[in-house]
Amino acid sequence: MALYARGVTVAIASEPRGRRLGKVVAWLGGVVLVFAFCQLVGFDVWGWLKSLWDTITSIPAQYLVGGVVLQSGQTLFAGYSYYGILAAAYPDEVSVRPIVTAYAVGVAGNSFLPANLGTMITLLMFVAIVPSCTFAGSLAAYLVQKIFFTIVGAFVYLYLFLSVPGSFDISFGNESSHPLLTLGIVLGCVFLLVVIARVFWRQVKKLWAQAKQGGVILSEPRQYLKRVFLPETLSYACKMGVIAVFLAAFAIPVTFESILWVIGSGSLANVASFTPGALGVTQATNALALKTCCAVPQSQAVDYSLAQQLVTSAWNVVLAVVLVVWVFGWTGGKQIVGGAYADAKVKKEEMQEARRRKHEEKKAAKAAAKAERREMP
Repeated sequence: MALYARGVTVAIASEPRGRRLGKVVAWLGGVVLVFAFCQLVGFDVWGWLKSLWDTITSIPAQYLVGGVVLQSGQTLFAGYSYYGILAAAYPDEVSVRPIVTAYAVGVAGNSFLPANLGTMITLLMFVAIVPSCTFAGSLAAYLVQKIFFTIVGAFVYLYLFLSVPGSFDISFGNESSHPLLTLGIVLGCVFLLVVIARVFWRQVKKLWAQAKQGGVILSEPRQYLKRVFLPETLSYACKMGVIAVFLAAFAIPVTFESILWVIGSGSLANVASFTPGALGVTQATNALALKTCCAVPQSQAVDYSLAQQLVTSAWNVVLAVVLVVWVFGWTGGKQIVGGAYADAKVKKEEMQEARRRKHEEKKAAKAAAKAERREMP
């Protein structure tokens, strides 16, 4: 089978399976050599690998296997939802394996690349492997895919707000003594909930309007539910399962509440992240969340969070490498991923520059309007 990619034709998995698996092993050996070179020039790669190994060996095998299986499910189901979106927009040009692989590459990249550059790589890989797909169409697919997770994120934040100790704890013994204070608290909470709902609803409507430009599947609700919503639901269930498995591995209570607190705090860490993969920030927010909801000691929470992130990140890379070699082959994989990475850096800079110019234009327009008001008699 052949695949159009960046103006050339790339063979997809036409050689024997044994040979392809041999190339996977060879590629992994090449990664080891790269790590060795990095160690020689001053990067403490072996120290990181030792930390990773110590973390992995401290986790019982059944939890480790369960975690990586569920992590694989999270990636594969979410990648399949992209296939559903792109197959509707570009019929007869899309097949499952390349799209899922492109998504897996982005997931792996986000583990160690700054500013979610992995997501940009995925979008540009879509452009490379789907002949009629433009970057605008790829971005529209991303917006369609994001709708489900935006809605679920809103429910998570709402749940966290409602579950904070004291959010709605009103002493009925003092209610008659302080009726105005009680009424004020109730109205304030209702107002805050309305504000949260409006903010997230505006975001969902904005995503929906933008996604309709290239998200043909939104016009087919039944297909959307079957090929996008259902896989994303399964992906999210796998995500919750990964958290539950690693919580249990570190003897932390596995409850619906503890899982949602970890998800919510992890989401906040990604928003406020200034490190690749939000490493460090995630541990801090997870520790605070688990202490708040379940009184988990900080050291225990940090060990859990670090173990989960190291293991899942390492597995994401392994899964992406295996899929790339299996689907695109050795040469095709290097060409597509390498080209997408180079283009992603350029596109990221272009988008940042466009946002900077837009911000300056708005600032200049406000200054001009303010000066005009001053000049009016």
